[in-house]
Amino acid sequence: MRRINSRGGCAPHLALRFDSHLFSIDTSRAPKASVQPDAYLITHAHSDHYGKSAMLSTRAVASVQTARALEIRYEREYKGRTFEVGQSIVVDDVRVDTHTTGHTIGSTAFSWQTETGERVLVTGDVKDYHHLPKCDFLVSEANYGDPYDPSCIFEDDLAGFFEALEAGASFGAYAFGKAQRAVGLMRAMGYKDEIGMDEKSLVLTRELMKDAAGPLTEVNGGVSNVVTPWNLYLVRGQNKFFLTGRRDTSYPTIQLSDHLDFRGLMKMIEHVSPGRVLVYHPQGERASLLAHHLQQCGLETTSLDLIEKYVR
Repeated sequence: MRRINSRGGCAPHLALRFDSHLFSIDTSRAPKASVQPDAYLITHAHSDHYGKSAMLSTRAVASVQTARALEIRYEREYKGRTFEVGQSIVVDDVRVDTHTTGHTIGSTAFSWQTETGERVLVTGDVKDYHHLPKCDFLVSEANYGDPYDPSCIFEDDLAGFFEALEAGASFGAYAFGKAQRAVGLMRAMGYKDEIGMDEKSLVLTRELMKDAAGPLTEVNGGVSNVVTPWNLYLVRGQNKFFLTGRRDTSYPTIQLSDHLDFRGLMKMIEHVSPGRVLVYHPQGERASLLAHHLQQCGLETTSLDLIEKYVR
């Protein structure tokens, strides 16, 4: 089900109605006059998943880390319920299981069983699918789901990242998600010195990684820095890289994604073995292209942009 917003367009993402329950998935809050969901399930704290809106509802459900990241990013109090990833929670009388996806710290997939026994799985964005359960109905992302786009097939350049780190490079990475992954990789690769970070990246990394982050400091306080891409100009020296799969940047890049590529998405779908699939993210043609490909593979699939049943 999709909701029409006040401007006449579709509100972001969707709500799933089953039995007598309605769960909103990564969506903005419904107006007070609209049908209210039993819960707003927030998979993670990136802005295109609308936690900024849903976090203000007492019906919000998010991991402890996602809730804290939302508070830091948007400087508002999270009003909903929290859980540790891997725990089960009860929404009304439905047991909802939670599963790590490796996309960001605290990112969560949700699964539950309907009264008729159908197993539902909503992934959010995924980097590691190995903890996801089998399901009958899959609601999946498709960030790199275009089978015709060569840029949707890639591997992380961990060797290039290590070489740059050894040479004393600094890295541009988005403050939530990519920055914490970069710091985690640096520590795993044996880097023990202080890492310089800009303000928002520093606060998020200290809060979400705790002792695992190691010594952190302000920008240029250490040899290597991890800062948001638009603050790379503040970093002294010329040895700078943007951690991304994009090519429209003035900085040299190192491929480092927090998503599955197209091959990974196909392996994830094989792993969870759904009978039916709904592709719900991102907006644009990528979801429908993946849906079309899965249809050609014989799997009953649709995408969010093709849903024409609305709830007001």
